[in-house]
Amino acid sequence: VIGWLLLRGRCAACGTNISPRYPLVELASSLAFVAVALRFGPTAECAAALVVTGFLIALAVIDFDTHYLPDQLTLPLLWLGLAASLAGDVHSAVIGAIVGYLVLWSVYQAFKLATGKEGMGYGDFKLLAALGAWLGPAALLPIVLASSVAGAVIGLVLIFFFGRAREQPLAFGPYLATAGWLVMMAGDALPGGLLLDTPLDPWSLDP
Repeated sequence: VIGWLLLRGRCAACGTNISPRYPLVELASSLAFVAVALRFGPTAECAAALVVTGFLIALAVIDFDTHYLPDQLTLPLLWLGLAASLAGDVHSAVIGAIVGYLVLWSVYQAFKLATGKEGMGYGDFKLLAALGAWLGPAALLPIVLASSVAGAVIGLVLIFFFGRAREQPLAFGPYLATAGWLVMMAGDALPGGLLLDTPLDPWSLDP
């Protein structure tokens, strides 16, 4: 970020403009990591949350660019969540992963049956399954609701105010990733304490 500012957004060697997107992503990532550190403190739980945050940032950026969530990221995030659950509630993690996958798979199948079109990709199913593994089944409803509402609102704004074609697909991964991160950060502040009795909670060193 500092280098981009000092170079005034240009390559030092050739003078080519460097998109402000790169320092913005770096700044947002730094702020997210700091927020996680402040939220969880010096605990193993914090380390786990930092891993999840890194994966979610990468997935959100990739899906925004390509409308594709690579298995090389979604599956390791899923398996890491299930492995982390060995320190606590394996049942919650497994149920969260299964329900997370099936929820969006069911929406996909219903939409395809009704319209003949594919409303989302399989990467979205895997991402929600991974979030379910890390946060448990109780976190899935707020994640799906928040991401769906945000996606719908932003999609309508793009259509009515920026001339985006209705048929043009909108990547859902960034909304899922953001909603999942916010639910993880909210934790006990949400009804029922969504981080309680989930894979992340037993890693906390708090008394």
